[in-house]
Amino acid sequence: MSNDDQYGGGGHGEVGGTGQTRTRLPDSPSDAYGTPRRTPRASRGLVTVVGVVVLLIAAIAFANQSQDTPSEPSSDKAPASSSTAATGTTPSPAAPGTIPKGFAHTEQGAQSAAANYAVALGSDGMFDSVRRRAIVQAVYLPDVAAARQGDLDRLYADQEFLARIGLEAGGKTPKGLMFVSRTNPAGTKVEKYSGDSASVSVWYSTLFGLAGEGSKNPVAESWYTNTFELRWLNDDWRISDFTQKDGPAPVGRDQAAASAEEMAAAVSQFGGMTYAR
Repeated sequence: MSNDDQYGGGGHGEVGGTGQTRTRLPDSPSDAYGTPRRTPRASRGLVTVVGVVVLLIAAIAFANQSQDTPSEPSSDKAPASSSTAATGTTPSPAAPGTIPKGFAHTEQGAQSAAANYAVALGSDGMFDSVRRRAIVQAVYLPDVAAARQGDLDRLYADQEFLARIGLEAGGKTPKGLMFVSRTNPAGTKVEKYSGDSASVSVWYSTLFGLAGEGSKNPVAESWYTNTFELRWLNDDWRISDFTQKDGPAPVGRDQAAASAEEMAAAVSQFGGMTYAR
């Protein structure tokens, strides 16, 4: 990857998988900015495409609704202190708006790569053709990126899908609204590590929707866990595949939802983070 790899342009951009992953979002909440409504279910064709493509970290969850996936019982075993402690490894440097690169060839480096790639794949840049191509080329192995690009382009250009999440043709945001698609990692875990390959799970929350007066899809929070299969290539970690599942989702607190103006202001004023272990 080069320093030019960023959400806004250049040579990376994509979110796809091998067809093993099916990404979906929970039922959308009542309209926080207007009259409650029911969100229509996605067509069979779109669900099929999503199953083949794999991701849409926050988006497809709105468009493809189905029965909740049963959650696995949690372990009562307390985690080791190292599971949450900072490692002291220097984060991969990245200018604002770019995808970090040059991660360490260690377990900690693989965790940092997975967390930052989850952020890139769940960003609003995936809805822009130029930025999407840049993201895909930055985070995936070259052969995987080439194989997935076409499927992703077709998915994000699907008019029915875009209409369900409130966007216009080409992924454009309706006038007067702000499109929000942001991933916030809460933690990482190494599932397997063997030198030049690693399997890393990232637990994260997403903010997804349209902020602004009159929005029919207000910004809502969801929780997911992605497991990334990583390989070491050209002095960096790259994604070969990944899977996604719902949760674990915490119990929500009794807090008043922000107004459309407050949410739009928060998204524009608070920038994203670079993640490291």
